[in-house]
Amino acid sequence: MMTATALVLFMTLPGLALFYSGLVRGKNSLSILVQCFAITGLVSVLWFALGYSLAFSHGGAAQGFIGGFDRALFSGVTRDALTGSIPETLFAMFQMTFAIITPALVIGGYAERIRFSVVLWFSALWLLLVYVPVAHWVWGGGWLATRGVMDFAGGIVVHVNAGMAALVCALVIGRRRGFPQVAMPPHSLPLAACGAGMLWVGWFGFNGGSALAANGNAAMAMLTTHLGASAGAFAWMLVEWTRYGKPSLLGVITGMVAGLGTITPASGFVGPGGALAIGFTAGIVCFFATQLLKRKLHLDDSLDVSPVHGVGGVIGTLLTAIFASVALGGSGFTVQKSIGAQLGVQALGILVTMVWCGVITWLLLKVLDATLGLRVSEEQESEGLDLAQHGEHGYNS
Repeated sequence: MMTATALVLFMTLPGLALFYSGLVRGKNSLSILVQCFAITGLVSVLWFALGYSLAFSHGGAAQGFIGGFDRALFSGVTRDALTGSIPETLFAMFQMTFAIITPALVIGGYAERIRFSVVLWFSALWLLLVYVPVAHWVWGGGWLATRGVMDFAGGIVVHVNAGMAALVCALVIGRRRGFPQVAMPPHSLPLAACGAGMLWVGWFGFNGGSALAANGNAAMAMLTTHLGASAGAFAWMLVEWTRYGKPSLLGVITGMVAGLGTITPASGFVGPGGALAIGFTAGIVCFFATQLLKRKLHLDDSLDVSPVHGVGGVIGTLLTAIFASVALGGSGFTVQKSIGAQLGVQALGILVTMVWCGVITWLLLKVLDATLGLRVSEEQESEGLDLAQHGEHGYNS
């Protein structure tokens, strides 16, 4: 579990930081790195102060919806305290790394045009008002957990949440100046590929560690994670190759991330065959979702968080209800007795998370726009956020 915890943090720093930094234009590459590091520090402090207690304690008056304050400032989280069979200090740290990466994923929805102060305020408030309640509903013994929702490692809590938030951010903040008429290609695909590879490796801690033990369930989660990523990358590559005549590096690594995000909720519940089916579905469906949102609807979700993580999270959460069936090689359902009943619970979890996240994210952005202003000026956007917001250049050549 200590290794898994380190791997999940490795997903954000340096994995996601390099992946996102390579995908933006050179004049904004440093800003992505700053945002990832700053969110990591900010969320860690908030998780210690309040987030962990509200997500995973059970002393609140609104039991089932939000936790209480008995673990605030890690009160009672001592050397000898246990969560299941592992130290509670370790469980709290493991869950902290999930809380870190989720608002960091949202960066992709507003990259290259947002004020840094807004990033900090938004990430802090979004963590406490969106991520923490949903984590409690699903993983903290909340009302969705009691209904038997199945989300092994974050299809709902992480990917649907982040995808919906990125979609709302893109709609409220608006397009980058010049999009879609002006081409805005990644400034360093090799850098993005290095980050993507780190995400792939780190995801073994993300999914395998969610078993909270070193056992066959964790090993199966690692196997299905790898097969899902492989199938997603291969499927995206084949569709792109067929449609445009050439397979691209960007397509392969995006398909890999789609496969990883989609297998996440199912990873500990399905078998290898189910993982392949889920990964292939992710590569194909997320490819066309990206084409629809970016090329047809001209939604400037800069780094495709909503069509990859959001759509992938929805697909994976729904397909968990099918491939978790014992008849299809899965582990079986936790509460429900049939595929149909489990599908209903999974759909409910997706729907309420999308509505809660969408409404709260919209409100937060409107308040921040009225108080701080969401976007940098036109001059600063043209100059690039590296210099305008941080006084540094990503590259000095």
